[in-house]
Amino acid sequence: MSNNHQLSLLQPYPFEKLRAALADQVHGGDLAHIALSIGEPKHTPPSLVIDALSNPAALAKQLAIYPATRGSDALRDAISHWLEQRFNIAVDPENQILPVNGTREALFSFAQAQLSGDSSSLVGMPNPFYQIYEGAALLAGAQPYYIPNTVANNYQADFDSISAATWDAMELLYICSPGNPTGHLISDTQMRNLIELAHRHDFIIAADECYAEIYFSDQPRPSSLLASSNAMGNKDFQRCVVFHSLSKRSNLPGLRSGFVAGDANIIEQFLRYRTYHGCALGMHQQRASTLAWQDEAHVQKNRALYEQKFRTVTKILAPYYDIRQPAGGFYHWLPTPTDDIEFCQTLFTTQHITVMPGTFLGRQDQGLNPGRGHARIAWVAPLEECIEAAERLVDFAKS
Repeated sequence: MSNNHQLSLLQPYPFEKLRAALADQVHGGDLAHIALSIGEPKHTPPSLVIDALSNPAALAKQLAIYPATRGSDALRDAISHWLEQRFNIAVDPENQILPVNGTREALFSFAQAQLSGDSSSLVGMPNPFYQIYEGAALLAGAQPYYIPNTVANNYQADFDSISAATWDAMELLYICSPGNPTGHLISDTQMRNLIELAHRHDFIIAADECYAEIYFSDQPRPSSLLASSNAMGNKDFQRCVVFHSLSKRSNLPGLRSGFVAGDANIIEQFLRYRTYHGCALGMHQQRASTLAWQDEAHVQKNRALYEQKFRTVTKILAPYYDIRQPAGGFYHWLPTPTDDIEFCQTLFTTQHITVMPGTFLGRQDQGLNPGRGHARIAWVAPLEECIEAAERLVDFAKS
């Protein structure tokens, strides 16, 4: 029986690797388990969304409608207004915005819609990374090109080291800012340089910006690829698209709602693909999403909760670990004093805490896996639980 042979190129997802690594590990004490390995927000979702989804009369009408792939006018208008308020850019809701089922689905399907299928073409991506970028490239018939984000370079991607021939072979470049897992921001200068390279070498930039609303009050707010494009005169966002989601911003990972925005020609192609793909947001999702994008109060409250947690746990951990405050997002990218997989296994057996080994988030390339020697800690649990976890990490360091 035939199948898609490219499926065999996919590596197990990091959480599958983590389950295997912990399969024979047993916590011998009576400590409650604390899961800090997955970036699944645990703060309370906004009540206005819950109320909208709980309205029986409205829900009955919404579920009786085939939704449009393009999304409702109200939703696209709300997204356009949010982009204008947040990044000071004008994005046309008619042809430059497309609602999607969260960034994970869109980041994957975007490559399927845009790449040529030429087996010699490259898809650039950070290393370590969100594994969807790699899977999307491989299943579209392209080759991943890993751009290391190393501690030696302060976790910045060394774009300047990439040769002109490599840029020529690239069809798509994934970037992530704030970065998962490093929390690093790509500067406006770097964004502009990448846009110039995209025009010179004929590739598309796909910017994963789903952590852009989680940052700290004493640091610069994360910007957007579209803001950099607009500032340099590329006001129609040629070759630029961004991906945003309500999962992190609004604590709504189960709603599966986000959007893609940017170059109208690219959005039109992606819409055509998605019309056949059959992945339109349900009308109840669209209505709830519209309300979420229109409200900032819950986002500010959410951001304040993360800031409180980071300041608290950093104070606890700083005397014992090489802890670095991320510029955005809700992860600590923690250098480990021993092999990162062994570190995570021993932390589980002794302190009953699950964190993600950095090795599982990176790829060995040119003799280097930039994730090795790190652990990703997701501070998504309530404050009290995060404090308990930080104190156990201190006990672990002392032992």
